[in-house]
Amino acid sequence: MRRDDLLDLNDVLQHPGRKLAVDISTELPQEEDLDLVKPLEGFLEAVSTGNLLLITGQFSTKAVFECARCGGPVEQDITFDIDEQFPVVGVPSSYNTQDYARVSPDEPFELFEGNNLMVEALIRQGLITNEPLQPLCEYGWDGDCPVAAKRVRASGVESARPEFKGLANLLDKGEKEN
Repeated sequence: MRRDDLLDLNDVLQHPGRKLAVDISTELPQEEDLDLVKPLEGFLEAVSTGNLLLITGQFSTKAVFECARCGGPVEQDITFDIDEQFPVVGVPSSYNTQDYARVSPDEPFELFEGNNLMVEALIRQGLITNEPLQPLCEYGWDGDCPVAAKRVRASGVESARPEFKGLANLLDKGEKEN
């Protein structure tokens, strides 16, 4: 059974120095937590040195995130580079007919099935590690965000950080005693 997300790298591995370049466009249909506005597009290049499989690439997309301050939707462009090295064991078949080269990845998550790269798994890994940590709407942390102000008014708390309200009361009590 042929899978669309597998990239056959056997030819590259059996002939060191040979390069494979592919253009890729995917919407990562397996990912329910990602809200992509446009497909993830870019390219991958693979070349074997005999001892290492070198995979490089560059990708970009636009995704919707939740604002860290007000919770509203925020569209942001994401671009990232891939620069990975995987150890290769065995002797390339172009040098020796008794053996063949194969990838020996040491990854916590499967990225290969034999000498086939699971493209979407590698791209997903790059995308997740390059997502913004605290995406912010146009008002940022310092601007007067109407959505954040509305949430504060609706909660009845004077501060946007309710955990500090008790601390403020303790400080006021301490100042009155002095």
